[in-house]
Amino acid sequence: MKYDAVHIASLCAELPEERVSSDALEERIGELYDRLRLRIGRLELMSGIRERRFWPAGTRPSTVAARAGAKALEASGIDPARIGMLIHSSVCRDFLEPATASVVHATLGLPSTCPAFDLSNACLGFANGMTLVAGMLERGEIEAALVVAGEDGGPLVDETLRMLAETEGVGKNELKRAYASLTIGSGAAACVLATAGPHRLVGHTSRAATQHHALCAGDRAEGNAGPLMETDSEALLLAGNALAKVTWDAFQAEHGWDRAAIDCIVTHQVGVAHKRLLFETLELDHAKDFTSVETLGNMGSVSLPATLALAADADFVSAGHRVVLQGIGSGLHCSMLAVEW
Repeated sequence: MKYDAVHIASLCAELPEERVSSDALEERIGELYDRLRLRIGRLELMSGIRERRFWPAGTRPSTVAARAGAKALEASGIDPARIGMLIHSSVCRDFLEPATASVVHATLGLPSTCPAFDLSNACLGFANGMTLVAGMLERGEIEAALVVAGEDGGPLVDETLRMLAETEGVGKNELKRAYASLTIGSGAAACVLATAGPHRLVGHTSRAATQHHALCAGDRAEGNAGPLMETDSEALLLAGNALAKVTWDAFQAEHGWDRAAIDCIVTHQVGVAHKRLLFETLELDHAKDFTSVETLGNMGSVSLPATLALAADADFVSAGHRVVLQGIGSGLHCSMLAVEW
């Protein structure tokens, strides 16, 4: 899909203050590590994540999503009355119903003419939200739209550690399938898209490999104790990388952006091993990569937009740069977005 009239008017990230190291998480399951004869430091060694951030207990996704949304609206200079669509795109939600987007809509005081709904597609939700409203902008249905996300990884990490510490007979296999959950962090992001703005969204390419939907699955723990996620990390790494290769080939064919023409690559932040394999497979230059996973972990749907916002704040991305946004969501789905910054 290509666009002629879609622009990013603003993009903002909102991050928690609390920082929690990988070592601190492992210390909470020290008895299990001792029994399995494992050393603290294994999580950082495997993932490359030194720390991640968490919101204060009880923080609602709508609260931080609205906070990021307010910043994005102010930065865009666009009158909120012109916003014609609001999408909340997180994995995390305030409740099953109504849509968390409704809370964000009310908090921001958006007009009654602005529809609002939740869009959930694992870690790819924000990118999907951007492309959905891009089509509406391109067709002239709306003037501007707001996509937000607020992820709260703390409860998932806490429940995973509780399960590992309290479940009898946990071994290395169970620990391995739980490791991905311990890479999760928290954050919020928001993007205003409009028919005019400083950064042009050129287009996107998406592909699916849903035969791999069982490789990463999250749900409530038994007894409704909290969220739990089980991941076959190695199989997910390989399947996701293969899907990225298919998507990358199609992206280059559709948009004519070869490797040399790209100035910056921003990926969904999963871990250093994932990124290393991705860049090797797609033959990309590591010098063009902006990374946040080492200090923020995997923030779900927030990772991709927040990392781009941080790259812009650090002047890693500047005016005139061609930027590729690459995201993979469990399911499996992959999207790549072309942006002229």
